[in-house]
Order: sequence, then C-alpha cells, then structure tokens
Amino acid sequence: MGDTTSDADSADKRSRLRRSLSRWADSGEAHARDLRATHSVAGDVSIAEAPDRERVSLRGTIKTVTLRPRGGAPALEAELEDGSGVITIVWLGRRRIAGIGPGRAMRVEGRIGSATGHRVLFNPRYELIP
Repeated sequence: MGDTTSDADSADKRSRLRRSLSRWADSGEAHARDLRATHSVAGDVSIAEAPDRERVSLRGTIKTVTLRPRGGAPALEAELEDGSGVITIVWLGRRRIAGIGPGRAMRVEGRIGSATGHRVLFNPRYELIP
C-alpha cells in the first residue's frame, strides 16, 4: 500500500513539474513574440533575416554587456535581441558607453560579419531608444 501512495505522489510531482516547464517555455515564446512586435519598424530588418556583409539597420533590446579585450585593446560587447535572433555588437577601443546596458532598446546600423562562428556587428552607428 505504501508503494501505491508513493507512486501517486511521484506522478503528481512529475505532472506539476511538466506544467511548470510548459508555462516557462510558453513565457519564453511570448517574450520573443513581444520583442518582435516591439522592434518591427519599416526600414529595419529582423536579426534573423538580416543579410551578411550588407549594410543593415536593426532594432532590439540589449541582453548582456561584457568588457572583453581583443588583441590587447579593450572591446565592449553587447548581445542585441529582437525576438527573431541575437547578434553580438562590438565597439573596439571602448570600455563603456553611457546608456548602453541590459534591457536598453537601441537601433544599430552597419555590416554584419562573422567571428568565431557568430554573427557580429563591429563599431556600428547606434541610436538609443527611450
């Protein structure tokens, strides 16, 4: 009899865990959908659709900001997300830029390249969006 109760408790815990994980996955999809809606503007392309080696204009929200030296010189890196994808933005020779931080919306212009298998935009023109 103890085994039946234990099995029922275990099944109930697994069921609750499945529901929690499902809500978490749904909230991630909802977040991406909200970002796409927020950052879709005429003239700007989504990060996922942006062509490499062509001049592009992208809008998104900064996920992370990291100071990572490149070749002995400082480099400020930020991950820009728009709900369709993420791209790394790198400002060479910079340790910080006022107003650039996680959660900040911005628009960037430049040419997308590739570094270590990731899409990168070096020293783009940028505009902070309130």
